[in-house]
Amino acid sequence: MAPSISQTITDSSDLTEFVISKGNGVKGLSQMGLKSLPKQYIQPVTERKVSMKITNLPEESIPIIDMSNLEDPKVAESICNAAEKWGFFQLLNHGVPIEVLEHVKQATHRFFELPAEEKSKFSKENSSSTNVRFGTSFSPEAEKALEWKDWLSVFYISEDEASAHWPAACKDEVLEYMKRTDILIKRLLGMLMKRLNVTEIDKTKEALLMGSKRINLNYYPVCPDPELTVGIGRHSDVSTLTILLQDYTGGLYVRAGTASDEDRWVHVPPLEGSLVINIGDALQIMSNGKYKSVEHRVVANGNQTRISVPIFVNPRPSDVIGPLPEVLASGEKALYKQVVYSDYVRHFFRKAHDGKDTVDFAKI
Repeated sequence: MAPSISQTITDSSDLTEFVISKGNGVKGLSQMGLKSLPKQYIQPVTERKVSMKITNLPEESIPIIDMSNLEDPKVAESICNAAEKWGFFQLLNHGVPIEVLEHVKQATHRFFELPAEEKSKFSKENSSSTNVRFGTSFSPEAEKALEWKDWLSVFYISEDEASAHWPAACKDEVLEYMKRTDILIKRLLGMLMKRLNVTEIDKTKEALLMGSKRINLNYYPVCPDPELTVGIGRHSDVSTLTILLQDYTGGLYVRAGTASDEDRWVHVPPLEGSLVINIGDALQIMSNGKYKSVEHRVVANGNQTRISVPIFVNPRPSDVIGPLPEVLASGEKALYKQVVYSDYVRHFFRKAHDGKDTVDFAKI
């Protein structure tokens, strides 16, 4: 008897052709009715959910902050405290309309429901722009075990460039989402900078903190054996800030442990209308470690598809990042050297997810 298509895909190098080259992604695998997980996706035991020490203590949940009263100084204080202690927090009443959030979630599903040949038009080999990429896992060339995720990544240059090259299935909603978060991003950075003795964010500082943006549409289809793999492996973001919209499926976990107990993880519960904010490596470096970028991961799901839409707020590729002069003005010793941001990002994407090891690239 001839092998079924699922046997052919999972038992040979044809998996790479099917998943990556032909644009089917893990969504294509998920729809094949596989009874077991292809070996290429089986993670080491240490990276699986079974190895996570998950804590459900109320005091070990990331802060949930209501921004409805911006005049209250406690709002800014709570945000800065969360950035220092947790590196993660959720915002309610943040000013981005719920309908904008819902529309971009719908657009994400719409893009990933396109036929494989349509999505593959945006792959590295076929995309009409280097700023638009459709792919799967994180860095398949560098990974020993693949992650159970497909993604579309768009780097914002201008509205004209986006209109010309971003996928029609989602570009309007993604652009609107990006525009409507701009005020929020500036407010957050203003609050965070004040605690670092930066009293005014001039054009030069603004360009350094948020001179470029990249938006991902992440798609985690139902997995045949979620206990053996991951949606995203342990990592911290290389951004200044990340603004994350997640659906109601759940599955995002943040490392909560201290140096003496680093294996505790807390779930970030999906809340209606909320946005999850996390500090990236760039801001950890610029704050000289005052604000923390924190490891996080996404588990695979055997029952539901999950989507998320992060906006990565970054320095410009050519910017040099290091501890801000205002932070070191009191004589504090610099913990990080000056590095070209594009060099830092290149180092991150050159390897598989490895927790917070990337930040060592910038340490003195």
